[in-house]
Amino acid sequence: FMLVFMCVPVSPGKSRVIWAFPRNVGVWLDKVIPRWYYHIGQNAILDSDIYLLHIEERNFAAAGIENWQKAVYVPTSSDNMVIAFRNWFRKHCKSQVGWAAPTVGQLPETPTKDKLMERYWSHVTQCRSCSAALKGMKALEVALQIASVAVVGFLAVAKGTLVTSVVQRAAVVSLAVLCFAASRWLASFIEKNFYFQDYVHAYK
Repeated sequence: FMLVFMCVPVSPGKSRVIWAFPRNVGVWLDKVIPRWYYHIGQNAILDSDIYLLHIEERNFAAAGIENWQKAVYVPTSSDNMVIAFRNWFRKHCKSQVGWAAPTVGQLPETPTKDKLMERYWSHVTQCRSCSAALKGMKALEVALQIASVAVVGFLAVAKGTLVTSVVQRAAVVSLAVLCFAASRWLASFIEKNFYFQDYVHAYK
């Protein structure tokens, strides 16, 4: 199996990333595991690199397009493909992308991390699987909150009639707390996987 990334420059400082996950083993898993679940993992891989790439792009610009070697350290054989691409890029493109619209050659200002690494507009709205999953999870979050309130209301109304023992009251309260806690956990899961989650390499 492979994870293939195709990065297409669309404007200074921005690229469109297209990825594929071809494999000939475990194909049956695609019928069981939803596509959005794979996307969560692949977005995490992107998050691990995107901020570093953003910073390196500015280091390249500061060093000058012909002096990219001064901005990075590429001592190993695994760097040969990078060096080969840079040599090709210099020879055939003069180390510059030929943008369709004229540009002043300046990169845009560095946005905050939550804007640079946001997922909703860059991926979720473009992906049918992720947008459908987000819609379903938001509906479930609201349903859990309503359920927790309804259970508390039921306890208030049924106290002394249907719910008479301490054990019954404890069970009803526990159910309300469980529903509320589940809704909070789901809200956190939605935020981290469909909107924004900061990626700090030191903590990984």
